[in-house]
Order: sequence, then C-alpha cells, then structure tokens
Amino acid sequence: MVVEYGEFKGNKLIKLKRSEDDQYPFQFGKGKAKLIIENFDEIKVFAEEE
Repeated sequence: MVVEYGEFKGNKLIKLKRSEDDQYPFQFGKGKAKLIIENFDEIKVFAEEE
C-alpha cells in the first residue's frame, strides 16, 4: 500500500493506493476521515462479511 497526501480546493486529502501504479486511489478529506474513525467497528464488520 502507498499513502500519499494532496490537496483539493485548499483542503487536505489522504490518498490510499494499492500500488504505486494505482490509477484510482481511495481518497478522502478530514470530514470523511472522522466519519471512518467514528464508525470503524461497523466498517470492520462489513469488510469481514462474505
């Protein structure tokens, strides 16, 4: 995994890439980062479902 930081319209972003060549990174700002942290347990259960 590759982690990069960027900016969009003056706001900080974090970009998560599967590899250096990943053309479509998962990227989000601080607002969505806070939502992810607040709901981490539910996201983990969802990710582990079949």
